[in-house]
Amino acid sequence: MTSAKMNLSVVLLLLAFSILSSSCSRNQTGAGSNTAKVEIRLTDSPFPQVKGVWVDVQQVEIVMGDSSKPILLSATHPGVYNLLDFTNGKDTLLTDANLPSGTISQLRLILGSNNYIVTNDGTQIPLKTPSAQQSGLKVQVHQDVVGGILYRLVLDFDAGRSIVQAGNSGNYILKPVLRIVSLQSSGGDIKGIIVPDSVRTAIFAIQGLDTIASAFNDTSNGNFLIKDVPAGAYSLTVVPLDTAHFQSSIINTTVVLGQVTNLDSVYLKKK
Repeated sequence: MTSAKMNLSVVLLLLAFSILSSSCSRNQTGAGSNTAKVEIRLTDSPFPQVKGVWVDVQQVEIVMGDSSKPILLSATHPGVYNLLDFTNGKDTLLTDANLPSGTISQLRLILGSNNYIVTNDGTQIPLKTPSAQQSGLKVQVHQDVVGGILYRLVLDFDAGRSIVQAGNSGNYILKPVLRIVSLQSSGGDIKGIIVPDSVRTAIFAIQGLDTIASAFNDTSNGNFLIKDVPAGAYSLTVVPLDTAHFQSSIINTTVVLGQVTNLDSVYLKKK
């Protein structure tokens, strides 16, 4: 689809929903630029000796910088997860949360008591977890996150190395082996201000002939934020949703992975 056709169709849609979506758009464009969005995803490596390794995940905590107080991530999806469902590149979303800009020093995974394995003959054997439920399984991270950027953290729970047989008793102990596979930003952001701020305006990030992403400005302060844009070179098309101002373009806008591209104020020209 060409950029001109995309612009027209999207603007018509935006006009139709401009009143209903105004409060939502303000939240997206005017807020959150001082916080980083982090998704934490769980994966595993193959473990052919058993049919299932079920782990009771209750909470995820993050420690920022030198703080001794962890941040409890309230958006965690608690549940009993079969680690063998997340092999060969598969993963699942454990939580996503807004974090302050800074350094993630540590991740803590809090387990419940409902942990077990299922053997190849279908036998379910409980797993003992010495202290994981109380203090959490600690994984060192020590990576920076920047406000306004979406990051994806992939956590590998190595089932094969985490299951230990207790002698000849037939009992098994869960001694989790965890590592961070990756913590990467998924794109970059484009940030700017529309002047005058009272004019409702759609901003489109265009690459070649395709519209890649878009946003509204906040009509209380003019701010706009186009989030999670793939790295590369873009032109921006600025489309006022009134009849008193001209459409305009901003060329040669570069988006860098994990960074916010701050534009100069965009001044709308009257007709």
